[in-house]
Formats: sequence, C-alpha cells, structure tokens
Amino acid sequence: MKIARLLHENGETYGFVKNGKVATKEEITYQTGVPIPQSIKDFLFDGWYDEIKDQSDSLPYEESISKFKLLSPIPNPSKIICLAFNYVDHAKEQNLLPPEEPAIVLKPRTTLNGTESDIVCPNFVTQLDYEVELALIVGKNCKNISEEDAKGVIFGYMILNDVSARDIQFKDKQFTRGKSFDTFAPSGPWITTSDEVKNPQNLRLTTKINGQIRQDSSTNNMFIKIPEIVSSLSKVMTLEKGDIISTGTPAGVMLNKPNAIFLRNDDKIEMEIEGLGVLRNTVKFVSEN
Repeated sequence: MKIARLLHENGETYGFVKNGKVATKEEITYQTGVPIPQSIKDFLFDGWYDEIKDQSDSLPYEESISKFKLLSPIPNPSKIICLAFNYVDHAKEQNLLPPEEPAIVLKPRTTLNGTESDIVCPNFVTQLDYEVELALIVGKNCKNISEEDAKGVIFGYMILNDVSARDIQFKDKQFTRGKSFDTFAPSGPWITTSDEVKNPQNLRLTTKINGQIRQDSSTNNMFIKIPEIVSSLSKVMTLEKGDIISTGTPAGVMLNKPNAIFLRNDDKIEMEIEGLGVLRNTVKFVSEN
C-alpha cells in the first residue's frame, strides 16, 4: 500500500494511492464505517491501518492525485537519522573505507519537505549538494532489537534527499549544521508499506539534475544492510514509532569532486527509487533577510 499525506484547499488529510488516484481518509471512513483518526501517525502506528488495510482493494479511488499537494509523509518524527558513507561506491569515490558500524547524523524535523516543494537555501551557502537515499519508517517502539527481528519493526519505505551544504560541512569539520537547514530533507512522495517492498536491498536509485543523471546505483551497494542498521541503532537509542532512518547515499554526489557542479538556483532535482515513486524538488536560493 502507498499512503500519502495530502493538502487540499488549506486542509490536511491523508489517503491511499493507487495508479494516480487517491482514496482519502474521509472516503475510507465512509466506505468502511471505521472512524479513523485525523492524525496520520495515529492511523499508521496505533492499529487503525491494520484494522482497515484488508479493505483497501474494495475502496473507490476516484480523486486524482494531481488535485492535492503531497506533504512529507511523516510529520514531526522524534528522530531523523541519516547514515554517512554507507555505500561501497560512495566511500570508494571519497577514498574512504565504509565504517564498520553506522556513522550517523541527526537532522531536525524542520528539514522535512514534500515532493514538488522548493528546497530553500540561504545565499551564503556556496556548495549545495544532493543525496538520494532509501529511508525507512519505524513502525514500533524498540530497544536492543536483533537483526532477525528488525524487519518486523519497519512499517515502510520512502525516498529522502539528504540535502547538504558542503562548504558549511567542511568549515565545521562535522556534518550537522550543513544538513540542518529548513527544507533540507525532501521526502516521499508517499510511504510504501514494507509488505510491498519484497527486497529493499535490490532497488535501483537515481538522481537527475535538470534531466541529467548524476547518481545511478542500487541499494545492493549498501555496506551495512538494513537489519543491521536497525539493530545497531536500537542498541544506542530507543527507536520510536514514526522515526525516519535514512540509509546513506551512493556514488555521484559533488562532494570532493574536482570541477564539482553544485546545485544552482532553479535547478530541478528528480530522485527515483524503484517501486517507491519519484521525488521532485526545485532549488531556490534566497537572501538571509
């Protein structure tokens, strides 16, 4: 199932997506008789989705998705955890070895942004970069979970662009500030539930800038695989319902490249992960005032 968070005429809702059509929360309630909650997080993680998911195929999908603005699928997660140098091809292009354990950066929730929305960057940033990543959504609170049980706590997957200001990153000698500007985590376009993603370690992922392919790889190139990521992180911190874990980016970013072409005003970014949809955003540089 694909589940989107939606905005229409200044009112927020959510719904199921199929073949470019939507069954909204209101339609789901009308057709099933189940008074599902207003909050998408309550719906996804407090048993409501499980109660009505078997009826999803019988729902009428009558609204065109083009009628809605798609918001970042998860609002206000407690944590957005991003892995660094977790792809063998990306580590190789940086002349590094992938870390044996997850090397992480925490992004604030104010970085979240939806598809077709602008990535808004202050003019003082001079080296703006992109990173296509497979992100997973934690569906159950967990601590010290085993790799064998990790799959059971993943609710679903989506695309995340871990936008990075490389000049800030190098100035600070660490990653947090350069990855923490508002709108620097476009995500979506929706959540694809884990039962629809048969093998998350074998998905093609690409980035196009103004139609030109910059990244083209496979999640098979992850060094630390998803079950180990979840298990390792849960030994450090309690993972909570709605947390986002973004699993790293493959080769093709501009970091440390000679003659790097960083993102410019009005650049169009198109990211696609096999089976999960397409994430589209436009870069807008703005003055600091």
